[in-house]
Amino acid sequence: MSLFRLDASIMPATSASRALGDLVESAWSTAHPAGEVRRRDIGTAPIAADLWGAAITEGFTAESDRTDLQREARQLAATLADELLGADAILLTVPLYNYGVSQHAKTWFDLAYADPRIGPGATGLAGTPAVLVTVLGGSYAPGTPKEGWDHSTGWLERALRDVWGLDLEVVQRDLTLAGVNPAMDELRPLADERRIAAEQHATAAGARLAGALAAARG
Repeated sequence: MSLFRLDASIMPATSASRALGDLVESAWSTAHPAGEVRRRDIGTAPIAADLWGAAITEGFTAESDRTDLQREARQLAATLADELLGADAILLTVPLYNYGVSQHAKTWFDLAYADPRIGPGATGLAGTPAVLVTVLGGSYAPGTPKEGWDHSTGWLERALRDVWGLDLEVVQRDLTLAGVNPAMDELRPLADERRIAAEQHATAAGARLAGALAAARG
């Protein structure tokens, strides 16, 4: 059994998303001690943004005219797809950056989506159990001053659940900048509550991820 883990935080030493991902992974590994965890870290080893365009144009270019960059891009797209298709379960930790999707996560998705096995209309990933961990520095919930400013979580859910068909559970923690940004100091008690709840959710999600895999294997 295998778990594929993708991390997108650019600050691994202090990453709240990675910390929650560790809890998901730990619960999964406890249930599957012989299981393999395969990793890709796009936060510290990002994918070059020009590879997606090269992968797309490769398909419209005669083989004799294809560039080295186009061939490299198509090969990496296949590798990214292999990592997903070869996994029994998937864990992604992707923080919100500047109110939107991490550029590294978007580049990763776009290039992987260029592979026809998981590209438009493909169902190769349908039903694969997955957990998305995402964290927000502030809060963008209904009634907050910046309600609706989270333009990351909804897109990720759409891409992972609706486009790829993953059996997705989302673990989210907000207010991670309380205690870091002095302007948010008054929110620290609430932030602590949200952290504890998210940690509990992450552990439970990891156990459910392991359980879903076991059920699928019969």
